[in-house]
Amino acid sequence: MSESALPETHLNDLAAEAYERGLALRKAGLFKQAIEQFEKATSDPALALKAYAQIGLSQKSCDRYEDAVTSFRNALKSPGASKKDIVQILYVLGRTLESLGRIAEALEAYRWLRREDSLYRDVGERIDALSTGRSQAEQRSAQSNPKAGTSQQLHAWQNLLRNVK
Repeated sequence: MSESALPETHLNDLAAEAYERGLALRKAGLFKQAIEQFEKATSDPALALKAYAQIGLSQKSCDRYEDAVTSFRNALKSPGASKKDIVQILYVLGRTLESLGRIAEALEAYRWLRREDSLYRDVGERIDALSTGRSQAEQRSAQSNPKAGTSQQLHAWQNLLRNVK
């Protein structure tokens, strides 16, 4: 029986299993293999947002920041995103764009985030700093070490993405 002929619930179970395998692989530092599993999990609309977010985080861990931006944007396009999901994705998207030196795009993500939750973390400070150029030293530091701040982002996502259902 081909995968396309399987009942939808079975396909969703396969996607959930792939997502769980992806989490285990990511935790073990096997990011490329984790990405493969998360990509399978995107076939389930209920998991797509979390899977794309995990793909983005895994790509960042492999220094694939441009790919991570695309994955975070795909997560934002996923159906059924809650306000909390959107806020967290926008933050990691903004941080990723900021680390790439794409300040205008980072500001756009942060401003969207601020419209959703004006008190989220340090978003107001980031907008002010990026808007006034006060963070040039931070920008240089982020460009030389794009992994800075990743653990903070990871912690936020771990809380959101632990529960699949």
